[in-house]
Amino acid sequence: MPQLLRVQNFTVSADGIGAGEDQTLERPFGHLNPGEMFAWAGATASWPNRTDPGGTRGLDDYFTRDFTHNIGAEIMGRNKFGPQRGPWQDHEWQGWWGDEPPFRTPVFVMTHHPRPSFTLSDTTFHFVDGPPQRVLELAREAADGKDVRLGGGVTTVRQFLDAGLVDTLHVAVSPVKAHSGLRLWDSPVDLLDRYHLEVVPSPSGVTHHLFWRR
Repeated sequence: MPQLLRVQNFTVSADGIGAGEDQTLERPFGHLNPGEMFAWAGATASWPNRTDPGGTRGLDDYFTRDFTHNIGAEIMGRNKFGPQRGPWQDHEWQGWWGDEPPFRTPVFVMTHHPRPSFTLSDTTFHFVDGPPQRVLELAREAADGKDVRLGGGVTTVRQFLDAGLVDTLHVAVSPVKAHSGLRLWDSPVDLLDRYHLEVVPSPSGVTHHLFWRR
């Protein structure tokens, strides 16, 4: 079986924006409210940060549960790792993900300013400078036969889409409007020259867009 490059549970606003403006250490999504954007996943029984019993079942829960299935490595852009730009000035700070990051696989952070790899719990972060094709080669080797997840953010997903490397894409479109920020698309039909599309509305108000290669 081929190793797929998969985008999973990537959430955008109703106007196609996946990250807001003015990202800071305290506001990873800029002016967007992640609680509103990701409410569909946070309400599910399988949400990993759930501290109380209960939660919804059904379609949203399926996608939340499926997030780690057959994933052997992750690729992310530097802006998903943290808000620092340019040369690294603080190697002590190790990302937004805490002492137990949710990835539990090797993670390849794309950056023009590499730094030494480090491990937190069962996640190892590698910092690589190279084109999408080369980064995907490294991630596939580390994934040991499993699929690779392309985690984002928007700019990184667009890079891999433009390079023709994404095999499947799941985008959850929130009913929230962002008005400004980094835009994944003007419309989902922008991708129909390369992908099949199935659109599945959820009772939560989010609409799941499932793309796979033509």
